[in-house]
Amino acid sequence: MKFHILTLFPEMVQQGLATSILGRAAEKNLISIDAVNIRDYTQDKHGKVDDYTYGGGAGMLMQAQPVYDAYRSVAGEKKIRCVYLTPQGEPFTQKKAKELSGEEELVLLCGHYEGIDERVLEEVVTDYISIGDYVLTGGELAAMVVVDAVARLVPGVLNNDESAETESFHNDLLEYPQYSRPEDWHGKKVPEVLLSGNHKKISAWRREQSERRTEERRPDLYAKYQEKQRVIKKLSAKKRIFIHLMETLSRGLGEVLYAEGKNVLIYLPEIGNAMLNAEDEEHLEKMLPLIPKAVSEHSIVTVTDRWNERVSEILGYHGSMLCSQACYTRGEPLPVKHKDIRQLTVEEVPYVAEHYHLGDEIYVRERIAAGDVFGIYIEGKLCGFIGCHNDGSMGMLYVEDAYRRQGLAASLEGYLINKQREQGMIPYAHIVNGNEASVQLQERLGLNLSEAVIWWLYR
Repeated sequence: MKFHILTLFPEMVQQGLATSILGRAAEKNLISIDAVNIRDYTQDKHGKVDDYTYGGGAGMLMQAQPVYDAYRSVAGEKKIRCVYLTPQGEPFTQKKAKELSGEEELVLLCGHYEGIDERVLEEVVTDYISIGDYVLTGGELAAMVVVDAVARLVPGVLNNDESAETESFHNDLLEYPQYSRPEDWHGKKVPEVLLSGNHKKISAWRREQSERRTEERRPDLYAKYQEKQRVIKKLSAKKRIFIHLMETLSRGLGEVLYAEGKNVLIYLPEIGNAMLNAEDEEHLEKMLPLIPKAVSEHSIVTVTDRWNERVSEILGYHGSMLCSQACYTRGEPLPVKHKDIRQLTVEEVPYVAEHYHLGDEIYVRERIAAGDVFGIYIEGKLCGFIGCHNDGSMGMLYVEDAYRRQGLAASLEGYLINKQREQGMIPYAHIVNGNEASVQLQERLGLNLSEAVIWWLYR
């Protein structure tokens, strides 16, 4: 991932971001940090980049021309996402960091003096972000905070691939307390459960501690977490039908916009999708106006059977896909016959994009960059893959013709199911109506298939 920081003090950001984890990531070419000196682009012979504001007032304002030319030196004719660090921006959160980590390139604009001429902001800025309700002397420290938070979510930057999924703010919970050697320090002992080797008990203890700590320190987050748990409990009576709603909430991917009994509307802000279940028309009519505009403009809404035509009519959707849901709820892991299965990297984007019939290269690159696509190798040759979609469901399953009927598809899905179970998830998939081969595979692997169907609606 490439970070371009537009600044008057390039040495400040270069020195601050060249050490520790980010420095090592840059050396491995996992990220690159380009500090662009805005002053290099001024047309003033004295190197001036600021002037007095029209209408009077204290302080100086950064001019539009050098900022615009500095941006164009990076973006060329492309429209690269540009973040302006300002106290007037939306509060920076872990969810925003995860959203930004999906970009291939990111421009961060650092203001100074009384700010920047509004006209160039309107021209190039896509996001206004604040790291807190206070004022700094410039945007450099804020830009460094954003780069640090975003870069550590880029696959490969952290040594432990799962650490970003278990830390504070994931799913509205703070991280549990952690301990290292010695076992006894100043009379305080490491909790016995952490020494037991029982991973199930350790996981339960950590969840309990996260809940307790969040309730004590961040009651606002805990209230959101509790609301999601109440919705999940209501839906669990019909797990096979509602597994997509339940897992979206339990994995921290969705926000509840409406919930009354099993009448639920969930929004996935990072991808712009929505999921809806209405038990009757009265609740449907209450939910439809709450569907965010972003969904109706370009993305997908998932609805349970009965309401596909009504929702399509309201949102102006013209495409639909009828699916059954399959979920794995057994207690034991699945056997995996073929062992050479690896997480794919961006080098394999062309291969996956060529063979995955429902995805374009942009989507494939996004899923691979997120660390959610895995390939199977026979004698060192990549011959198939499986992935996890941005809504959390398993999919993207493909095996080359020459390698079919050898159990590769079962190994791929078994591998992903085991991986998700280890992370505390209930693995699930959407099976397109008529795909009998996939239905038979789910049955062989022991997944439960729902009799009721859901619709994927899209433009």
